[in-house]
Amino acid sequence: MSVVTLTPGETKLAAWREIWRGAPARLDPSSAPRIAESAAAVERILAKGEPVYGINTGFGKLASVRIGPEDLDQLQRNIVLSHAAGVGDPSPTPVIRLMMALKLASFAHGASGVKPATAAMLEAMLRRGLTPVVPAQGSVGASGDLAPLAHMAAAMIGVGEIETPDGRKPADTALAAAGLAPLTLGPKEGLALLNGTQFSTANALAALFQADLLFRSALVTGALSTEAAKGSDTPFDPRIHALRRHAGQIEAAAALRALMAGSAIRASHLKGDERVQDPYCLRCQPQVMGAALTVLRQAADALALEANGVSDNPLIFAETDEALSGGNFHAEPVAFAADMIALAICEIGSLAERRIAMLVDPALSGLPAFLTPKPGLNSGFMIPQVTAAALVSENKQSAYPASVDSIPTSANQEDHVSMAAHGARRLAPMARNAIAVVGIELLAGAQGCDFHAPLTSSASLEAVRAALRAVSPRLEADRHLHPDIAAANALVASGAVVEAAALDVPGAVS
Repeated sequence: MSVVTLTPGETKLAAWREIWRGAPARLDPSSAPRIAESAAAVERILAKGEPVYGINTGFGKLASVRIGPEDLDQLQRNIVLSHAAGVGDPSPTPVIRLMMALKLASFAHGASGVKPATAAMLEAMLRRGLTPVVPAQGSVGASGDLAPLAHMAAAMIGVGEIETPDGRKPADTALAAAGLAPLTLGPKEGLALLNGTQFSTANALAALFQADLLFRSALVTGALSTEAAKGSDTPFDPRIHALRRHAGQIEAAAALRALMAGSAIRASHLKGDERVQDPYCLRCQPQVMGAALTVLRQAADALALEANGVSDNPLIFAETDEALSGGNFHAEPVAFAADMIALAICEIGSLAERRIAMLVDPALSGLPAFLTPKPGLNSGFMIPQVTAAALVSENKQSAYPASVDSIPTSANQEDHVSMAAHGARRLAPMARNAIAVVGIELLAGAQGCDFHAPLTSSASLEAVRAALRAVSPRLEADRHLHPDIAAANALVASGAVVEAAALDVPGAVS
């Protein structure tokens, strides 16, 4: 993978996705003077002798406590150690790498007051594959993602654990093996590392990338299911969608038309079909999927802004030697984005499950019951549909908005919080559930099309069927289905379904 250059305010979502996938990252060299000047401004601010939050005072409810010059370095070490209070399983390494890159890009604006060496440490750790072990739970998404970022900062000062290319090691051991010395934090630096929304944003971005792939894949399997049920492509006519004007709906309809173009199955029932209208799960795909695409794009816009901004506090303005306290650490925009992604994931999976249920019902699909040549003796796709229903229900239960919750913290000083971290963390399991539903639909749609032989679908959908049949043969009689479902899910999760379709399927991340 090529190195991703982080340019303050200008890094694209596609670049963040490459970092999440494992690409190394580095700062744009032009940011170095801004970082150095920001650190120098902290020294000039301190020289004025006035109390400045987080630089020579306590934190949170203890902001009124003045800290003497002799204790300023200890103050920053203490905030890191005291705040590293997370619990739960370690966060996924790709998410934490993304979090580190987001923090590094934030420093590049020159508003955080960290020394160049601190930014360089983050850059070096990313380059050498050193990822702090960060417990997943403990942030309420305001005053920044304090606990998760504290675990990252602790690793940088040699405390805690680090995942390395050679396995997990104590932080000081891992740093020494990589030729790095633990940091000694100066005034403002501990707070700068801890304050910010980077943990919530990293989790939300990772989920956005998964949801984007889910959306594209579900368009493909939705077209395949339409073919299996001998559904009509008339509802995808561009004139219908132009009248409603929603861009996402227009694009979804165009993709479905393209996916079915040239299908002999569709041509076989173009005339003389007694059915007047298809069920909503087929007919309303552009409306539902288009709305999901619009929501995902709104979330993508919000997260792109967040990833390129500064969510530290206080902010250092070197040109005037001021430290201004504000609330950029409040992750409400990320919480709202996460809730939108949750809704889209839930609805994409829900619609796909309805198509599976339609295909296994002969009264609706016209296909053999449960998509098996000998129903009764064989159960066919009876229980895969039940599995899909279970996964969809799990997602419904998880889709309740996290952003409407709040609980006061820090002795009521921090009396409204976003819950963005939880809202973003819940998305990865939801995406996995929905991907599994789409994987089951892939199997069901391909099986349904098999009953129409020798008629074939479009070139795009036949390529998708071929990719599936390479790992999962047609279901002639009942067999152990778990391996087939796992293989189909892997095709969806890897992007192979969209690649096989070989069409420009719209998405939220470009």
